[in-house]
This record gives sequence, C-alpha cells and structure tokens, in this order.
Amino acid sequence: MGYNDVYAAWKADPEGFWMEAAQAIDWDKPPSKALFEKGNDLYEWFSDGMCNTCWNAVDRHVAGGRGAQAAIIHDSPITGRKEEITFAELQDRVARLAGVLRAKGIEKGDRVVIYMPMVPQAVEAMLACGRIGAIHSVVFGGFAANELAVRINDAQPKAIIAGSCGLEPGRVVKYKPLLDGAIEIARHKPEFCLIFQREEERAELVPGRDFDWAEEVATAEPAECLPVEGNHPSYILYTSGTTGQPKGVIRHTGGQLVALNWTMKNIYNVDPGDVFWAASDVGWVVGHSYIAYAPLIHGNTSIVFEGKPVGTPDAGTFWRVIEEHKVRSFFTAPTAFRAVKREDPKGEFLKKYDLSALNAIYLAGERADPDTIIWTQEMTGKPVYDHWWQTETGWTIAGNPVGIEALPVKLGSPTVAMPGYDVQILGDDGHPLPPGELGAIAVKLPLPPGTLPNLWNAEDRFRKSYLSHFPGYYETGDAGMIDEDGYLYIMARTDDVINVAGHRLSTGGMEEVLASHPDVAECAVIGVADPLKGQAPVGFLCLSKGVNRPHEEIVAEVIKLVRERIGPVAAFKTAVVVDRLPKTRSGKILRATMVSIADGGEWKVPATIDDPAILDEIRDALQGVGYAK
Repeated sequence: MGYNDVYAAWKADPEGFWMEAAQAIDWDKPPSKALFEKGNDLYEWFSDGMCNTCWNAVDRHVAGGRGAQAAIIHDSPITGRKEEITFAELQDRVARLAGVLRAKGIEKGDRVVIYMPMVPQAVEAMLACGRIGAIHSVVFGGFAANELAVRINDAQPKAIIAGSCGLEPGRVVKYKPLLDGAIEIARHKPEFCLIFQREEERAELVPGRDFDWAEEVATAEPAECLPVEGNHPSYILYTSGTTGQPKGVIRHTGGQLVALNWTMKNIYNVDPGDVFWAASDVGWVVGHSYIAYAPLIHGNTSIVFEGKPVGTPDAGTFWRVIEEHKVRSFFTAPTAFRAVKREDPKGEFLKKYDLSALNAIYLAGERADPDTIIWTQEMTGKPVYDHWWQTETGWTIAGNPVGIEALPVKLGSPTVAMPGYDVQILGDDGHPLPPGELGAIAVKLPLPPGTLPNLWNAEDRFRKSYLSHFPGYYETGDAGMIDEDGYLYIMARTDDVINVAGHRLSTGGMEEVLASHPDVAECAVIGVADPLKGQAPVGFLCLSKGVNRPHEEIVAEVIKLVRERIGPVAAFKTAVVVDRLPKTRSGKILRATMVSIADGGEWKVPATIDDPAILDEIRDALQGVGYAK
C-alpha cells in the first residue's frame, strides 16, 4: 500500500486503523476500543486499556532477547566522554531509580519535576517515573529560578530530580543554586530532591531534603512496572503561552505508545536495532518523543548528545557522530544546519567523514527554507525531509512517510498530512479555503492518539487556546496553504502573517527569498507598525563566514530580490545585517519579541532565550534604521 491507500484506509475506518496499530504495543489489558468521546470536543484514546511505558520502552526488549543491544549511546564532545548502555543495563538502572522514588513515597499520579542536562540519567529519570505511574514534568536544564518556580507551582511535584550542573562550550552552568532559588520562591514545596552529582560541579545538598542519586540507587530495591490506564498522564510538558503563564501540555500513556511506535517505521523508516539520533534536548518535545520514548519503544538505539552543531569542537561534530555510531536516521532543526553552513559553507569538514550508514535527514522545529535543504542535500548526498508538528501534537502532523512511500519532495513544503490528521486551511469565518489560498491551518477533531487531550488543570484555557476559534477543529496557530496535490505549506505563525496596505503577506515567504542570497547564512523577517501601510516588513541578515563585502550592497541586493520574486506589493525596503538572531534554546527565532522591540512597546526577556544580550544588539540595529525608539 502506498501513502494514498494508507491515508484513505485511516479515513475510512479510524477506529480499525488505530486498533491495528495498538497491536504492536504490549498491553496488560488490551483496550476495548480506540476512541473515547468525552463530550464537548474532548477525546481520549485507549482509555480502558492497561499498559506501562517503561515496560514497552525497556523490559519487553530484554524479555524478547534484545538485552545486549545498545539502548542509549551517550556522546558528549564537551566532556570527551562516551558511554553505551544496553537494554539490560538500562532496565537495571531504571528499576533501581524507580525503587528509590517508590521508597520515598512516590506513587501513581504523583508529579516529579526533572531538571537535568543531556546525560543518560535524564532519560532514566523519565522512564523511572513511567515505571511506577508517576507523572514527570521535564524543565529545560538551566531555566531561570523564577520560571522553574512557576512550573513547580503549577505541577505541584512531590519530588524534583536534578543534575548538579549542565555544560555549555567553555562554561559550567550550576543547576543547584537555580533549583534552590526556585524552591525558595515557589509556593509549593517538594518533599525531597534527588541530585545527580557530576564531576564538573558537585552541589551542596540541603540536609533532610536533598539526596545523592548514586548513593540512593546503590542500595535501592528495584521496582517492577506498574500497569496504568491508557488515559493515565505520562507527562506534563510546559510550552510558552501568550499570557506569560506556561501551558502544561498533557500526554496520555496509551496513545503516546501507539502513535510514537507507529512513526518510527512509517515516517523515519528505521527497523528495530537501527541507530536513531534526534539532536535535541530532553527539555523539549522532540527530546521527549524522539530521544526518550519512540526509539526505545520501537527497539532502536537512541543517541543522547551533549554538544552543539558548531564549536564542540567544530562544524564537523554532527558528521563525526553519524559516522562513529552508524546513525540510520538523523533528526534536527533547520537552524542547526544554518549554523553548520555558516561556519563551513563549502562542506570541508563533511569530506572527512563517511555517512554511508545514513539513510535520510529529517528537519523540524522551524520552517526549513529551500536554500538550507538544497545545501544539506548537495553536501551530504542524502534525502532531506522537512516535517511539521508541535509540542501539543507530540508527533508529525505533516511529513514524508518514507517507510510507507517516499513521496517527491517539494521545497518549502513538509509534504502531506499523516494518517490521523485531517488538515484543512480555514478562512477567518471558519470555512475551508480552496487550494493555493493562504489561511489558518486547522485539524478536524478528533486529533489522533499521542496528541494532547487537554492542558494540566486548565480545561478552559485549553478550549480558548485551541478549540474555540474554529468549532470542531484544533487551531494550530500556524498559517499556510495546501496545493492541488495535497502538499501543505507552512508560511508563518498566524501572528507572522502581516497586513501591508491590505495585502496579507507571509514573512516566511520573504525569508525564503532572503535565504536564497549566496551571502546570507540565516535570516528573519518581522512586520513592524507603519503609519501609512499598517505594517511594513523588516529583514535581519546573518552573513556567511568569510563574506567581506559592504553590508549596504548586500542589503540592496536582497531588497531587489524580494521585489523581483514577491513584487512591489511586499513593500520590502528595510534590512539590517546582524551577527546573530535571538533564539530559544531549541533554535526557534524570537520574532514576537523582535516586533515588540521594533514597535517600542513593552517587552520582557523570554524565559526560553539562549542569550539575552542578543536583544540589545537587535535594538541597536533597529534604532539604526529608525525603529525601536
């Protein structure tokens, strides 16, 4: 069956489709049906089944004779350390850690906040929670104390598991003072903290509250897997909200197991035993779905990488990891390749490595501009597949289902909707738009298994954020179009569709044009307030290494390019060259913050920002062209 057949089979019988997919999971009690309607546009999957995440990710592979296979490869170019952990070793480590938690009173349904660097113990902590039915909430390691406190107040954890420090190129980030500060200002107080001590920075433990991970695990009684209901929350993951109050996305256990397992072969085209690498962090959704869970559930080896695409030690680190560990499928953000391209535009580092084990590269997290895709394809000789999904969905909304059928790539499109997603383009009035028209991207309810059924303790906010604008649909918050062949194009966040003198224009479309300039390594376009046209576009350009031409020449050329390819209607007249763009730690460009600075409004430094000093540079650049007054 090709993609069209599989998608049609899902559409004709969603119940049968997902019940069949559920057979690939070990159930203590199989579900009686797939979909459970809760009323008022709320849905759950496999609710009355009984299962366990950790059993499916670890124990069943040991029971099935794969105990000697590597489950996790830890590769840390920052420390120079590497470690392989087999499924059998992982089972022992996780069972003992779960035993520590259980002995200290953690029970099914209790929340545990995890605040860890990119070490195997971060994944072990997640799996240990799942083993005994605790609900974990991972907070990106190094998050500021006040932001961590907000999440502690919302999740109300009984325990916090933390590393003593994280490592960035050239510096140690001490986690424990941040954790202590967060607990001090939080209204809710955890009963205990478990601290994983790293040799680069040993933390001071608070007597009676803090316990040493290694000491506790050494004497722990291993815990068995506790079966939980299919609709039991596996985790809460906080995503930024427009109000400044983060939204706690919930993932249910049964749906997550079924959906993530299905994706590994059908989308990423790997078989059990293959090495899969998602170059992300466990603090983000990609780290949850495709470092900690999907590869292990499917019987793959998952790489936990502590490093950066450049600077640890150079722009060849990705290629070194792929060669050394024989990675079959590689998943990262477009921004990572833009960084590599900027440092090594001719691919000199790439020539040192053998990528013959690699089948394909997958991109998600930011729009993948055609120029970055073409460069990566040409340099690696591998297919590059853009795909699109969200923290809320947990897995691919639109992608190229290579394990079913490798569809032709159209640059600028993440390809087609996956089974489970009925994606439509809606006008402001909620009616579907014809092919080729720009509108709001929405998904007809119900969403498939593995997606968010609700927000943690915030059903009203869930409805307001996702369901109320277009009744019967999940609103993605992205804008785009679908072409005659059913290919989806994500043009911008809905907020990034700008109105220039009555014309609705996509900043993403303009960014594609800027990125096509040979001297531009990375770029962003924002819409700023304009007294005449309502909004006007402003471009930001980061140049490739070694470009020594006058900036005015390059700016004039990109303005001319936009005029030629989009037309005078874009009114694109302003661009500035900057050294870097403000980004979250997951690589998303903070366009909304840039707009606030440009318009002279009030703004605060986002909690997720990688380096706050960049915002001052952006303000100075905007002032140089008459904005940010």
